[in-house]
Formats: sequence, structure tokens, C-alpha cells
Amino acid sequence: MANTTWMASHTGWSDFILMGLFRRSKHPALLCVVIFVVFLMALSGNAVLILLIHSDAHLHTPMYVFIRQLSLMDMVYISVTVPKMLLDQVMGVNQTSAPECGMQMFLYVTLASSEFFLLAAMASDRYVAICHPLRYPVLMTHRVCLFLASGCWFLGSVDGFTFTPITMTFPFCRPREIHHFFCEVPAVTVLMNSAEGQKKAFATCSSHLTVVILFSGAAIYTYMLPSSYHTPEKDMMISVFCTILTPVLNPLIYSLRNKDVMGALKKMFIVI
Repeated sequence: MANTTWMASHTGWSDFILMGLFRRSKHPALLCVVIFVVFLMALSGNAVLILLIHSDAHLHTPMYVFIRQLSLMDMVYISVTVPKMLLDQVMGVNQTSAPECGMQMFLYVTLASSEFFLLAAMASDRYVAICHPLRYPVLMTHRVCLFLASGCWFLGSVDGFTFTPITMTFPFCRPREIHHFFCEVPAVTVLMNSAEGQKKAFATCSSHLTVVILFSGAAIYTYMLPSSYHTPEKDMMISVFCTILTPVLNPLIYSLRNKDVMGALKKMFIVI
């Protein structure tokens, strides 16, 4: 019993209270109706677009393959948050269990990330269509489009499986009042503003963020800055950094702040 109480007090496995969107409105019933109408418009508009693309052979092109996936994502995306929000308002309920919160967070992060990846794939499709029009039918085949779309869903789910467990296993030290109308990662992480939670968050993210900043910074300089910013000497230095120094730094960055790796290293030296 004592262990259960401790778990309820120091982890996310107890009910959360969603403060919601309607309590700040002077006319919650009207706002509820407006959101419900917008929800129906989103579902019907995207459903009609999916049906049109599926039924018309002239729309079976790569661009519309991606648009159909985007419409499907939007339908599921809005369905993850709005129906529960409206139902809670009608039923007068503002509590959600930890598993429900985690599932909603996972679906939301997965769909949001998948949509970002899909927009990048759509941008690539337009680039090929504009810059390589003669090779476009060969490069962007139906199989390639399906592969890219599937990759977007997969990468989005990877984000969901990454962020959700990390967020939901943090120790929460504040009252579980989420100032949001659904379980979004930033809204939930506000509840763990303890020294322990901050330390765990920093330890979890700092190494990866360091590597991402180093790698993406060099990539931005190489591929995105105008040619006027480039000189042969600078380009060679950046290339040296990316190809030689980064592979050396990555093991150091990931190991120096990782207690498990440092512990294994100490054990290895003791054995030697």
C-alpha cells in the first residue's frame, strides 16, 4: 500500500485534471458548438478529398498520393483531441487517467511528427517535378511514393514511442492540473519542475541535442548559406569537422554524461 502511494505521488500513474479550453470562455456552449462544426467540416472535407483521389484515375499521381495521406493524417489528428474534449465538456468531466493521457500523447506526437515528415516528402516531390521534369515519372513512381509515405508514418511513430515514455515516467511534483485541453508533451512536462525532474530531462536530452546542433550547424553552413559566405578554406574546415572530428566527438559526448557507459568503462578498467 505504501509503495502504491509513493508511485501515485512520484510518477505519472494517477489521474490528471485537464483544465480545458471552455473554462476561460464566457460562452462555453457556443464555443463547444463552433468547435464541433469545425470538427465536422474537417472530417467531411478531408474524407471527400480522399474519396475523390481514390475514385478518379486522373488523380493517381505522386502529388495526390501524398495529399491523400495528408488528409488521412489530418482526420486522425483532429480526432485524437477534439471528440474527447467535447465529450468531457458535455459530461462535465475533466479527469483523465495516466494510460489515457499517455495514449493521447503518443497518437498526437506520432501524427504531428508524421505530418512534418510528409510535408518534407511533398516538398521533395515538388522539387523533382520542377527541377527534373523529364525524369519525374521514373524517379517518383507509385512504389517510391508509397515507400516515402510509409516512412513518414514510421518515423512519426518512432517520435511517439520516444517522447511518450520519457514524459510519462518523469516524477511529477506539482498537482496534476494540465492547463491544456489535451495531454500535450510541454503541458505535461510543466508538472515535473523538480530538481530531480530537471536533472533527468537534461541528462536525457543534452547529449543528443549537442550532437544534433554540431551536425546540423555544419550542414546548414554547407548547404543552406549563400555562396557569398563560402570560401575554400572555410568549406575545407567544415568538411574536416564533419568527416573527421564529429565521429571522434560523438562517442565522447554520448559517454561522458552517461552513467551506464561510465560505469561499464570503470568496470572494464578494473578487470584489466
